[in-house]
Amino acid sequence: MKILTLNCGSSSVKYQVYDWDKKRPLCKGVVERVTIGNSFILHEVPGRDPVKIDHECPDHKVAIELVINTITDPEYGVISSVKEINAVSHRVVHGGEKFTKSVIINEEVIQTFKELYPLAPLHNPANVMGIEAAMKLMPDIPHIAVMDTAFLQTMPKHTYLYAVPYEWYEKYGVRKYGFHGTSHLYVSRRAAALLKKDPHEVNLITLHIGNGASATAIKNGKAYDHSMGFTPLQGLIMGTRSGDIDPAIIPYIIEKTGMSLKEVMDILNKKSGILGITGKYTDRRDVEIAAAQGDERAILAIEMEAYRIKFYIGAYMAALGHVDAIVFTAGVGEKGWIIREKSLEGLEKLGIILDKERNREAMSRNHEFIISTDDSPVKVFVIPTDEELVLVEDAVAILEGRYDVPEKFKYSFESPDYVNEFREEQYRKELEKRKKS
Repeated sequence: MKILTLNCGSSSVKYQVYDWDKKRPLCKGVVERVTIGNSFILHEVPGRDPVKIDHECPDHKVAIELVINTITDPEYGVISSVKEINAVSHRVVHGGEKFTKSVIINEEVIQTFKELYPLAPLHNPANVMGIEAAMKLMPDIPHIAVMDTAFLQTMPKHTYLYAVPYEWYEKYGVRKYGFHGTSHLYVSRRAAALLKKDPHEVNLITLHIGNGASATAIKNGKAYDHSMGFTPLQGLIMGTRSGDIDPAIIPYIIEKTGMSLKEVMDILNKKSGILGITGKYTDRRDVEIAAAQGDERAILAIEMEAYRIKFYIGAYMAALGHVDAIVFTAGVGEKGWIIREKSLEGLEKLGIILDKERNREAMSRNHEFIISTDDSPVKVFVIPTDEELVLVEDAVAILEGRYDVPEKFKYSFESPDYVNEFREEQYRKELEKRKKS
């Protein structure tokens, strides 16, 4: 059984072909600069050199055609025909309250995603464009939607509601939805496996730290609370997003500067966070280099980001009562040893004892790694996320008619050696590129 996964952004299409029977990805890639000119596809097959093809993609339909032609190409493709694909699994950012699990896509499902445009104006329109284009190109193949918000729909009302007039929730859907759900789901199941525990008997704090960042409190294997809210703007400090602020700042700045509401919101989303503090950086590697050279605002950015993460760790430990492990994932979470170390400093009395040598060594690894001491009551893991595998497993479960069985039969997410070997290969290539540049 082979599954094609698609993750469509406003100007990109990420894809992967996964062989379920062999439990391995056959290829992955991305089409960049869709709709904006100078488009190209970067296609990667394990064990082969990457292939880059320049090809103009004025819309998502042309981009997905390019994906199909590439994965079926006699020279660098991985399948002989699109007929070998058993299902196409699409990432969708926002499923609202209607979708608590993945679904087979039909017109009603697409219409619901469109109704959610106001809640995810940057993501859902692009997701839907990709879905509609793919369904036209591959009409005889089942198409499945996997929502980022689905895993977070287990949050109880007292954690997802805001203390605003209740009718705002009833009439306008104002509540915490949360995002990065597929990532938090994946690493939580892997953490349970590493702990050798039933995934429904673990309490975890999972930290997805990248350009976008979020924290999830997981109680007995289910999402209990989450740092992002009605939009991805709430919560942790991010690359360009502010995270938590006093809402009264917004009218105050409008009054003082004469800016419009849209202008202020654009700044909070696109020019705040690490960029806002440093004035010039979003990449944490650049921030770390500048901090090492004495840049005071870069040092401040690291301190602020780490403090906010620590703040959420403490809050979620109180909310959960007992925590088995803390998990770091995503770009910064996987490779940012400084942020990890500063986020966990001083938490020894809470049972979190970081092994600093392991923490730094994890930077040179590209797979699952424990960075707490052997005697730490709360374990700390670095686990590379694999959202595509969630898309694949949900699609297979639906096709095999076992999606509605108890969850203990799903999401085993066994991590055979080839996964780590593939990640090590990708990491070596990344290091070689850095040395050349």
